[in-house]
Amino acid sequence: MKILVINAGSSSLKYQFIDMNDEKVLAKGNCERIGTDGAFIGFKTKSGEKIERKRQMLNHTQAFEAVKEALLDPNYGAVKELTEVSAIGHRVVQGGSYFDKSVLINNHVINRINEYSSLAPLHSPANIQGIEACSKVFGTKVPQVAVFDTAFHQTMPEKAYMYAIPYKYYEKFGVRKYGAHGTSHRYVTDKMAELMGKKKEELKLITCHIGNGSSITAVKNGNVIDTSMGLTPLGGFMMGTRSGSLDPSVVTFIAEKEHLTPDELSRILNKESGLLGVSGISSDDRDVSEAEANGNLRAHLAHEMLYYQIAQYIGSYYVTLGGCDGIVFTAGLGENQPQLREKVCEYLSCLGVEIDKEFNAKARVGVTGTISTPESKIRVEVIATDEEMVIARDTKAIVESL
Repeated sequence: MKILVINAGSSSLKYQFIDMNDEKVLAKGNCERIGTDGAFIGFKTKSGEKIERKRQMLNHTQAFEAVKEALLDPNYGAVKELTEVSAIGHRVVQGGSYFDKSVLINNHVINRINEYSSLAPLHSPANIQGIEACSKVFGTKVPQVAVFDTAFHQTMPEKAYMYAIPYKYYEKFGVRKYGAHGTSHRYVTDKMAELMGKKKEELKLITCHIGNGSSITAVKNGNVIDTSMGLTPLGGFMMGTRSGSLDPSVVTFIAEKEHLTPDELSRILNKESGLLGVSGISSDDRDVSEAEANGNLRAHLAHEMLYYQIAQYIGSYYVTLGGCDGIVFTAGLGENQPQLREKVCEYLSCLGVEIDKEFNAKARVGVTGTISTPESKIRVEVIATDEEMVIARDTKAIVESL
């Protein structure tokens, strides 16, 4: 069975084509700047060569046409006929409290995703566009599966996901913590258990998905009991451009002083805060790191705040879990920023965490492994996440059960 995995954003579309017989990635690529004059598709050939082509992509249907052409390309393509695509798996960001597992897509599922679109206004419309575009390009007979970022977090108890606001807002609008990056947290939870030679049902793990968007999750006996992101991906600790959780009065105070609308405040908190807002330099950690190395004090402050906040969440989840067997660092910064891991783990030395600084410094750009020492009371691991493989495996299981 060969499965096409889709991750549709508001102006982008990433894809992987995977042969599930051996879980080999046959093709991968991305469409960028959909809806603009500068749209292009980039993909890798079988030999590893990178190809980039400008192409008109005014919407996601045209983006899928570009993906189809790339897959069928006589020189670089991965298939001779589209019938080789057995099924399509979609990453869907927000499934609310309704979806606690991956599902076969039908009209009812699409309607439900649309109902929750206000909780992920940048992602849900793009997810639906991606599903509908797939139907137009590949036909309605090809089964499609939705894999939800929020599903893994649905085991959280009420005391963890409820907010201390009038209960009617939960009843009327579903205002509660949903979390994000669940597919990534799920993948590294399973991988960590495998590496430790134990069942995940026996472990207490803290998984740290640290990238431009970030979240930390407490997993006990294979179930999520808490996670840092909240109603939306804005919650938790500071990120590339996101503020993370704040005293609510910060928001109302700034709104009053600057006479801002809700949309203007949302833009500031989502796109102008975090590393960018504090450093004044960039949301890209590489730029902030370079500035810090050159003595920029605000870049240094931004990093110090980030490390402190990550350590705070890990420490609180240690208490929530009643101990911890393993900590995982994954995603862009988690996998490639040795300084971040070292600084965070220095805070955790009171919990008995010790890391091999020499190996930690090497763990980047595809290098993964155990960065804790044999003497460390908690195992600390760098694991490369693979959300696409989780989506492909779920899609395969659901299609085979039909």
